[in-house]
Amino acid sequence: MTVGLEDVRRAARLIDGAIARSPAVAAPRLGERIGAEVFLKLETVHATGAFKERGALARLLTLEPEAAKAGVIAMSAGNHAQGVACHAARLGIPATIVMPAGTPFTKVERTESFGARVVLHGETLAAARTHALALAEQEGLTFVHPYDDPMVVAGQGTIGLEILEQVADVEDVVVPIGGGGLVAGIAAAIHGLRPDVRIWGVQSALFPAMRQALAGETISAGGDTLAEGIAVAEPGRLPRAMLAGQLEDILLVDEIAIERAVHLLVGESKIVAEGAGAAPVAALLANGDRFRGRRVVAVVGGGNIDDRLLASILMRGLARDGRLIRLRVDLNDQPGALSRMTRLVADAGGNIIEIYHQRLFFDVPVKRAEVDAVVEVRSHRHAGRLVAALADGGFPTRRMDYSDAGG
Repeated sequence: MTVGLEDVRRAARLIDGAIARSPAVAAPRLGERIGAEVFLKLETVHATGAFKERGALARLLTLEPEAAKAGVIAMSAGNHAQGVACHAARLGIPATIVMPAGTPFTKVERTESFGARVVLHGETLAAARTHALALAEQEGLTFVHPYDDPMVVAGQGTIGLEILEQVADVEDVVVPIGGGGLVAGIAAAIHGLRPDVRIWGVQSALFPAMRQALAGETISAGGDTLAEGIAVAEPGRLPRAMLAGQLEDILLVDEIAIERAVHLLVGESKIVAEGAGAAPVAALLANGDRFRGRRVVAVVGGGNIDDRLLASILMRGLARDGRLIRLRVDLNDQPGALSRMTRLVADAGGNIIEIYHQRLFFDVPVKRAEVDAVVEVRSHRHAGRLVAALADGGFPTRRMDYSDAGG
């Protein structure tokens, strides 16, 4: 069994009016970085914040009446869970979602808020899948697979139809790959109409399962990745069969590249993306020579990133860009020394965010002290001038941030 252009067109008719046609927005600053014309296909605009709604709804709308009445079941720890739960509730179809026991409470609560019954089971998605299949058998439920289902793949492929309508003369489309349903559907749609368009897959370097599977290699995937939405150790059989010979290449991106892409999207394009959603942007930045002079669409698959994680990424990004630095300042342990030091920082245009004044726990002479200060500055160059001003004022200073590692 496979999925073709007509299947995708059918899915598009089914979900029309219920799923937003996500925008494809120009990203000129990103384009300037790699010398290409870049557009971002923003799947972040959907009610659940990710593309998964497309395939979930297409599958739900093709259920037989008896199956719809009995209900559906899915296994997921994220976007697929919410897509199924959201549209099942809207259609009046009972939904059960099996999630690993360690799934963050916010994801459980969000899924339950759509009216789904959430069952926590096992430590991994594989264990959750086994339990979901067992429940499906016991309770007569239809299992909705996140990527190994023809109608789900066709639903995701509707993104490809929209890209061809929105970006005239597109030459390259860059798509994140987890189980493979998204890129398989998009390839079926685009190559059914424009076989000349190059389709690129992107995977986390920690989870290169589809790349390895298509190359006939033993799959070796695992680790703690920011791109958990594409952290799939076993690609789908249907997508794998469909993708043979369809992809220009599958690009791998490491964790630092993904983190920087999340930061760049917020800073330059004002777009919040989860790690998996930002992976295509990371691939563009790391492989700019492959896209130079071309018209490129990067599919930003979702925006469901934890608030605290996003805050950490943004602060780390400021440090990496030289706009937030940490200084260790040596000073005499006497009245007024700290005041004089902070005045020098202010006169040099720095803004102290945090300061730690220690006498007891640093390995310094008893009549001296060290101060650790987190300071906001304009750039690496500005930071250098500030450090020089402190040294000239009698306060030897070391930078303790990314500059130590050449960052």
